[in-house]
Amino acid sequence: MPHADASLVPRSIKTKSEFWIHVHDQLEILVGGQRHWVSNLSNAASLIYSSLQAFPSNFGDGERSVNWCGFYLISSLFPQPQFTDPSKDPKSQKHASTNMLLGPFSGKPACQWIEVSPRPRGVCGDAFVKRSTVLVPDVLTYPGHIACDGDTKSEIVCPLILRKGGEDIALGVLDLDCLAIGGFDEDDQVGLERIAALIIRSCDW
Repeated sequence: MPHADASLVPRSIKTKSEFWIHVHDQLEILVGGQRHWVSNLSNAASLIYSSLQAFPSNFGDGERSVNWCGFYLISSLFPQPQFTDPSKDPKSQKHASTNMLLGPFSGKPACQWIEVSPRPRGVCGDAFVKRSTVLVPDVLTYPGHIACDGDTKSEIVCPLILRKGGEDIALGVLDLDCLAIGGFDEDDQVGLERIAALIIRSCDW
């Protein structure tokens, strides 16, 4: 099967629960045999985004569409320059040490970094620090919301948590934005948390 066909959603799928099980299973196939997080998160963002657009009964590409899907990750995961000298810009160095950096995504251009220390900003920062999913029905009512896209009305953010040696290590977040108020619910949370867990165990960190 061509890789692009993984984003096709069978007409037999009617509920969100069925949809997220399907996306999980397709992603499990896509990441098989690949352990690098850049490649796997790139396919994950594309698969989720494209599959949601192909699911018109709940999302689709109209007024209820998901307009952004992607990842923010701790700076230590990103490779250091190999062929050029690292930037000496103090602002750049500060961002690298106190923020999550933009990772693979699908959608319009997004914020390059999100502050997590000493004070987390926005839904992504809160989900990262709290190590729990944050579901926001109306972003205009959320204190400190970061408006990367003014068209976004609702948002859900799932943390990426690596459990190692009895310790929970926050690696980043999976972030989805929607054009509709109340675009996400508990079914989406369950499905996305299961996908986040798949991503964690499918990559070498």
